[in-house]
Amino acid sequence: MKEWTLGIIGGSGLYALDALEDARWVTVDTPWGAPSDQLLTGHIAGVKTLFLPRHGRGHHIGPSQLNFRANIDALKRAGATDLLSISAVGSLNEAMAPGDFVAADQFIDRTFARVKSYFGDGLVTHVSMADPVCPLLSAMAVQAARDAGANVHDTGTYLAMEGPQFSTRAESHMYRSWGADIIGMTAMPEAKLAREAELPYALMGMVTDYDCWRENEAAVEVDAVIAQLGANAAAARGLVEKLAHALPERRPANPIDQVLDFAMITDPAKRNPDLVAKLDVIAGRVLAG
Repeated sequence: MKEWTLGIIGGSGLYALDALEDARWVTVDTPWGAPSDQLLTGHIAGVKTLFLPRHGRGHHIGPSQLNFRANIDALKRAGATDLLSISAVGSLNEAMAPGDFVAADQFIDRTFARVKSYFGDGLVTHVSMADPVCPLLSAMAVQAARDAGANVHDTGTYLAMEGPQFSTRAESHMYRSWGADIIGMTAMPEAKLAREAELPYALMGMVTDYDCWRENEAAVEVDAVIAQLGANAAAARGLVEKLAHALPERRPANPIDQVLDFAMITDPAKRNPDLVAKLDVIAGRVLAG
């Protein structure tokens, strides 16, 4: 068996993985509440794989109602060493067409109604988000997507909006002026929490539509998005399978595995014991000492 345990967070249109061997749904309890769904566990090419449908099977949880902290905790609690998010996105870049895949390497966070950290009252922690994705995992996901037949863009800036409504035209033009390439509703605070959990994270955006900045096209509608999701989901499942086959036998050391060594600022004598207890999996490596 390979040393990796690959956590897959499936976005809109991706609710299961057909390639999993010995697949079974398992319940994982967390101190942050319930995750979006059970985890689908199994193996692909000797890699233990954990799959979480971000919006739950049947897509019944909206972006602002997602329990992001529980989702990341559940995946780490189940043993995940690395996380790949596969997310439906709109395009703000003419070159990134519906059906394309985009490996996000930067994020602009415009969400405002979500809890964005595991830390806070009684344990102040500041992790670096300068480079928010793991370059190794992202590069391997890019190659896997290409091997699965997708047209892939190696980099892109993801604008995370609150939703659930789509953008106004004025907002869409503003985001383009900022240099954003794709837009979605779920990458934040997911990427931030993954970093706090010391989990290398990569995001592959599946473009479903051009956002409404294109004046001569109809505004974004859910039915058009759903139609593109079906085609994208097949390539996404192929991506995961190709990635599992391509992972090396041994998982190399990753600096993200130890980011909390340099992030906690609260004096140990002043730390909130209740919060410390809830962080048993997220930060247990550094708090146990």
